[in-house]
Amino acid sequence: MGLFNGIKNVVIDAWGWANYKPIYSDTLGMPHRRAFPEAAASWVPSGDERRLAAYKLLAAYANNQAAELAQLRDPTADERREFGDPSMFVEAILSNVLGREQTLIVPGAEQADPTDGQDADQAMAERVQTLLREWAKDELFELRMIQTERKAVTLGDGVYLLAWDAAKQRVRLKAYDPGFYYPVLGEDDDGSDYPTRVHLAWELPEDPKRDLKPRLRRITYELDWIRPATASGVDRTGRPVRAPVMTEPTDDTPAQPALGPGDTPSPDGYITRQYAWNDTPSYVTCYLTDATWELGDLKAGHDVDDLPMDKAHYATSPAGEVLDRFDLLIDFIPVIHLPNTIPEAQEHWGTSSLAKTLQVFDELAGTDTDSARASATTGSPILAISGSRNGSGKRSDLPVTPGLLLEIPEGGRLDSVDTSAQLAELRKHRADLSERAANIARLPAVTLGTINPSEVPSGYALQISLGPLDSLIGAMRLTRAPKYDLLLKFVQRLSIAGQHPDWVGITVQPAQLVMGSYTPTDKPAVLDQIVRAVEAGVMSLETAIRILDEAGWSMSDVETEIAQIQSRRFEEARFLADATGSTKAVADYLGINIDPDPTPPVVQLPPAGEDDDADDEEDDPAEGTRGNDR
Repeated sequence: MGLFNGIKNVVIDAWGWANYKPIYSDTLGMPHRRAFPEAAASWVPSGDERRLAAYKLLAAYANNQAAELAQLRDPTADERREFGDPSMFVEAILSNVLGREQTLIVPGAEQADPTDGQDADQAMAERVQTLLREWAKDELFELRMIQTERKAVTLGDGVYLLAWDAAKQRVRLKAYDPGFYYPVLGEDDDGSDYPTRVHLAWELPEDPKRDLKPRLRRITYELDWIRPATASGVDRTGRPVRAPVMTEPTDDTPAQPALGPGDTPSPDGYITRQYAWNDTPSYVTCYLTDATWELGDLKAGHDVDDLPMDKAHYATSPAGEVLDRFDLLIDFIPVIHLPNTIPEAQEHWGTSSLAKTLQVFDELAGTDTDSARASATTGSPILAISGSRNGSGKRSDLPVTPGLLLEIPEGGRLDSVDTSAQLAELRKHRADLSERAANIARLPAVTLGTINPSEVPSGYALQISLGPLDSLIGAMRLTRAPKYDLLLKFVQRLSIAGQHPDWVGITVQPAQLVMGSYTPTDKPAVLDQIVRAVEAGVMSLETAIRILDEAGWSMSDVETEIAQIQSRRFEEARFLADATGSTKAVADYLGINIDPDPTPPVVQLPPAGEDDDADDEEDDPAEGTRGNDR
C-alpha cells in the first residue's frame, strides 16, 4: 500500500483532457475549490462539478484570462503573455461551420406556384417557409444562432430556449450558457435520448438596495401525465401557488377535479388531449416551474433536482399565472441542447474545439513570454564594461540610451550581449507551435489567414489542403442538422399553439437550416459545370440557382431569381405552348398576364342546292346556252 500511496487517480471522462492542469484536477480528480467556487456550490450535482469547471477554464482561455486562474497555484503566472490565439481559433471554426450565409428551407417550397392552387402540399410548404423566414427576421435568429454557436465551439455545448410571447405574438428564442443547463439523466437512460426533465439554474447575487439575499433561481420543464386543471391561488402562508379547480357539486355528484379545455378522460383512467400537430391523442404535457430559493435555506443533501419546494418562491407570468407546474399545453420540452461534436456512445455532452489544443496554447503563451523578455534585451542590449571608471575603482549602473558616451580608461573593455539569435529561434519555435495547433484543430493555414495567396500553386492543391477542414465541418454540421430541424419544428408548434392568425390551418412542415459554403470557390468553374448540367437536363433550375447562391453569387431569394429567369425564356415558353396548347400555362411560366385570343365567329354557309346552280350560271353563261341548244 505504501508503494502506491499518493498516486493520483486517473479520471477519464468527457472533460479528462483538462486533467493535466493542476488547478483543474487534484489527486481525487475534483476541481480546485478556490478557482472554481461555482462548481462546488452545495446545490450543484457532484457529476456536474468537472463540467462546470471545464467551462470556466475554456472561457478563461478564450478571453485571455487563463493566467488569472493559474495564479492561484503559480504566483509567477501574472507575467504570462496571452495574445488571443484561442479566440482566433474559435472565430475561425465558428465562421466555417456557419458558412457565408444561412437559409431556412422547407422542401417543396421552391416548386410551389402561387398562381396554381392544385398542389396543396407545395403551397403549404411555401407558406410555412415564408412564415419561418419572417419569424427569423423579427426574432434576430442569426444573432441568437451566433451567440449559441460561439458557446458551443468554445465550451462544447450550447442551449436554446423557445417560449411563446403573447404580447409580441411570436415565438421568442433565447441563448443560454450551458453552465445553466442541468438535464436529469438517469443511470439507465441513454445520454443521446431527449430528457423528460430539464433544469435551467443559476445563482443570483445579493442585492442590498432591494434587501435581497443571495438566491438560486431554477426554471424546470418536465414532461408528465396530463392532470386535472389548476388555477393560481395562495397557500396558508400567503405564498402564490397553484390549486386544483373543482367542479360545482350537484345533488347526485360531489365536487370533482375539473378537466382542462379539450381534455378527455380515457377508458384506462388517464386524461388525453388532442394536439393540433398530432394525429392521435396524447397522454402527456409539459409543465413549467419557475422558482427561487434563498441560498441560506438550502442545506446539504439537496441538489438542483430535489430542492425543498416548501421553501420555493414561485414566479408569476405577465398574464398573472403562478408558474408552479403550469401546464404549457404542449407535449414537448422547448429546450434544445446543441453539442459541438458528436457525443460518445451513451454520452450527452459535446467537446470544445479548444480541448485538444490547450497544452499547445500553454506552450505558445510560454514562448510569447520568453520572446517578450528576449526582445527587451535585444532592444536594450546588456553591456559589460571592464576596468574602473574615472580611476575611482567604483562601479555604477549606467542607463543605455541613444547618444550615450562612455569613458573607458586605458586597458578597459566594452562588451555587449547579443540576444537577437535567441529571439529568432523563439519566433521560429512559435511558428512551429502555431502550425501544430492548427493541425490538431484541423484548421489549414488558408482559413486562419496566415498563408500568402501567391504561395498556393493551384486551386487543386488548395482543395487538397482543405481536406481536414472538410471532415471537421462535415462532422460538426452533421451534429447540428437534427437540432436545427427540431428547433424549427418547435417554432411551428408553438406558433400554432399560440393561435396566431397567420398560423391557423397550418400543418407542421419538415423545415431545414442550410448553411452556406465556407471554402474559397472557383466561380467560373462552378458556373461552367452548372450550365452544362442544366443544358443536359440532369439538374433542375432550382438546384442550379441554390448551388450558385452557395458558391458566392449574391441572390436575395431563390424563388425570385427563378421567376426572373423564366420571364425571359421565350423559346422555352414556345415549346411549352406547343406541348400543352395552354395559354394559361405559358402565362404562368413567364409570370405575365396573357389575354387569350377571342373565339372566331362560326362561318355560316349557304344551303347546298340553290347556291351551287346560281354560281355555275353566273360564272359561265355561254356554257349554259350551249346546253340549251342541245
